Amino acid sequence: MIKKAIETMTSKKRVRLTFNHEKTDRVTIGYDTNGGIHARLMQALNIDNHETLLQALGVDYRGIGAPYIGKPLFEEIPDRHINQLEGAVMRWVEHKTGGYWDFCDFPLKDADDEVFYRFPVPNADDFDYDAMLDHAEAIGNDYALFVGGAGIPDIINSNGRIMGMEDILCHLLTEYEPAIDFVKRRAAFQLKLMERTIDKIKDYIDFIWYGEDLGTQHTPLIGYDLYQKVMKPIHKQFFDLANAYNLPCIVHTCGSSSWVYNDFIEMGVAGVDTLQPEATNMSPEYLKKTFGSKLCFRGCLSTAGPLAYGTVDETIEDVKQTLEIMMDGYGYHFATSHAIQDNSPVENVIAMYQAVHDFGVYL
Repeated sequence: MIKKAIETMTSKKRVRLTFNHEKTDRVTIGYDTNGGIHARLMQALNIDNHETLLQALGVDYRGIGAPYIGKPLFEEIPDRHINQLEGAVMRWVEHKTGGYWDFCDFPLKDADDEVFYRFPVPNADDFDYDAMLDHAEAIGNDYALFVGGAGIPDIINSNGRIMGMEDILCHLLTEYEPAIDFVKRRAAFQLKLMERTIDKIKDYIDFIWYGEDLGTQHTPLIGYDLYQKVMKPIHKQFFDLANAYNLPCIVHTCGSSSWVYNDFIEMGVAGVDTLQPEATNMSPEYLKKTFGSKLCFRGCLSTAGPLAYGTVDETIEDVKQTLEIMMDGYGYHFATSHAIQDNSPVENVIAMYQAVHDFGVYL
């Protein structure tokens, strides 16, 4: 089992102080994994349910959302799984360490105008907000609570799952009206869903999570002018919503994404998530030096480094070095740079969480 650090405050207080760049007893701790390594981790720790695992690892926050209760928007397809809130189609792909649902088929790829205009988008009325409130009340005040997630608004990635990455990038660049109309319809639904969600459980929420992947490993995914003209106005609506409720928001950004962080800061974003340290201008040193007083950080522990390919000792050293940089000046949420993948040895994952309890304490 994990020997946790001595704690002198609740998770809720720890998370709130971290967003305020104030001293805490230890860093906050997050948890993101694929299904295969999640199951092996529970087996190794002799734990039989998700919540008990989170408590054993010291994870400080829980996500919550209103369940969809509307009618199915898309017909099921044999040997496929369809996301009923997006229309994205997935197939199961096995590999030597497990398997995953991979996006395929892309129903809006090469679509004509009418297909774009007819493609369904959910209605924010078709969600059970009362059930969500019951869930929030059941969690209580011990753990921090967030709403949203990396898929909101996630203009490039989530629409790429529906029309293919090449199409979404081309449509954004050319401002192809039917595709832009669809992007805005989806964003409008998500914004209304978030507004209804936040208003219903505002007394319980500690932060809001958004997402937008904006970089390759080496360069921006799109040009800055395109971001300013097409995407930033949509992002601002979501960030304004968080600011209207005086709630900090953190944005998931894969790849080399720091090129847009000054825009995030301008729009009132409190923190950024994922932070792949091997990507250009995403190292812990660069992020802390450039944005450390203006943004909180969540991530920076690589899922493509020692955690996946090294020894236990190398994993511990990676955690220690990351913490030494990111803990300076407070404002750091410990997490991996992506969901822990199935190829990570379970002993490395356990060592990582033990190391954060050993070295992530503020004296």
